[in-house]
Amino acid sequence: MSKVSLVQRTRAKLWRAQTRFEALPGTTQATLWALIAGLIFSVMNMLMRHMTLQMHPSEVQFLRQFFGLLVMLPLVFRSGLARYKPSSLRDQVSRGFVHMLGVTLWFVALPYLALADITAIGFTGPIFTMLGAAYLLHEKMRWDRWVAALAGFVGVLIVIGPRLSGDNGWYSLIMLAAAVLFSLSFLLTKMMTRRDSPQVIVVWQTLVVALMSLPMAIIVWRWPSQYQWLLFFVGGVLGSSGHFCLTHSLKAADMSATQSVKYLDLIWATIWGLVIFGDQPSGLTFVGGAVIICATIWIARREARANRDAAAAQALTATPEAPR
Repeated sequence: MSKVSLVQRTRAKLWRAQTRFEALPGTTQATLWALIAGLIFSVMNMLMRHMTLQMHPSEVQFLRQFFGLLVMLPLVFRSGLARYKPSSLRDQVSRGFVHMLGVTLWFVALPYLALADITAIGFTGPIFTMLGAAYLLHEKMRWDRWVAALAGFVGVLIVIGPRLSGDNGWYSLIMLAAAVLFSLSFLLTKMMTRRDSPQVIVVWQTLVVALMSLPMAIIVWRWPSQYQWLLFFVGGVLGSSGHFCLTHSLKAADMSATQSVKYLDLIWATIWGLVIFGDQPSGLTFVGGAVIICATIWIARREARANRDAAAAQALTATPEAPR
C-alpha cells in the first residue's frame, strides 16, 4: 500500500468518525468532550504537581501557560491572526484575570495536597457552576441534575471530610476558593462561546494568564533543566488540548448537563497519585468514588432518555397534518 493511499484512507476514516460524532445529540457530545478533558487534565495535574515539588509554584504556573501558548502559535499563524480576533477584548481579559486568580491559588495548594484530595475539593465547583448557570445564564435546572450533583457532592464529602481537620486544612480551603473562581471562569466561558469559537477563547485565556503570571515568575525565577523543559512542553500540549475539549463541551450543551461527569476525575487522580506519588487512598476514597460513579451513570441515562423524548416530541410537532 502506497503512502498516499494510506493517508487518504486515514483521512476518510477520520471524516466518517467526525460525521458520526456530529450526528450525536448535543448533550452526548458535551459529555464525551468533558470526559476526554478530564482524562487530559488528570495527566497534566500529575505533571504539574511533580514540577511544584521541584520548583516554585509561581514559576511553574507561568511556564505551564507559556508552553500552552507556544504549542498553539503554529495553528494561529497558519489560520491567520484575523481569525483569532475576539468579539470583546475586555471580556477576554476579564475572564483571563478570573482564571489567573484561580490558577494561582491552585498552584499554591498543589504541592501540599494529594491528587485525589485536590480533585475531590475541586468537585465543589459543579455546585457553584450550576447555581451560576441557573441564575446568570437562565439555564433550565431539572430536578435530576440537582440530585446527581448533590449525590456526587456527598461522595466528595465522604472522601475529604476527615482530611479537612488535618495539618493541610488551610490548603484545602485555598483549593476550595480556587474551585469557586474556576466555576466563575467556566460561566464566563459559556457566555463567550455564543460569540467566539473555542479556539479563540483558549488562545486568549492562555495569553492573558501567561502575561499576568510573568511578574511573579520573574521574582522567583530559576532556570529549569532540559528534563524540566521537556515536561513543561508536554504540560503545555496537555493543558491547551484539555481546555480545547472543555470549551467544546461548554459550547455543545448546557453546563449543568455535564457537571456530574467531572466526578470521574477522582478515579483518574487516585490512580495517578498511587502510581506516581505513592498516595495511599483510604477506604473512604473508594466509597465516595462509588457514590460519584453511580450518580454519573444515573444522570447520563436520564439525559439520554430526555434527549430521545425531546427528539420524538419535535418530530411529532413537525409532522404535517394529513389533508382532509
